[in-house]
Amino acid sequence: QVQLVESGGGVVQAGGSLRLSCAASGRTFSSAVRGWFRQAPGKEREFVATIRWSTGDIDYADSVKGRFTISRDITKNALFLQMNSLQPDDTAVYYCAASSPIYYGARSYKRIGDYAYWGQGTQVTVSS
Repeated sequence: QVQLVESGGGVVQAGGSLRLSCAASGRTFSSAVRGWFRQAPGKEREFVATIRWSTGDIDYADSVKGRFTISRDITKNALFLQMNSLQPDDTAVYYCAASSPIYYGARSYKRIGDYAYWGQGTQVTVSS
């Protein structure tokens, strides 16, 4: 059974930084694309960043460009999100997501439906 487990969330002051990690269980687990989404209270889950596992191609939501960095460690099958210059609007539960092993070029991988597996989420709270 595939499991994605996020860690690294917490409370930070505005302007601070956090690094989220997402560990995937199972050495044989593979996915074409992995991403980060977030959901603030009362809002829909939204795309944050995505990385194509084999090529390292990256895309970000406009709201986090220049502040957040997505990365991967293929040897550890792990995904990361370095978040700098955090603002109160970044407060949300952050979710790690993984697609199926097949890459579909027509997909943007910015939609919830593009992913097959989800972590349980980790809370990030930014105080002003």
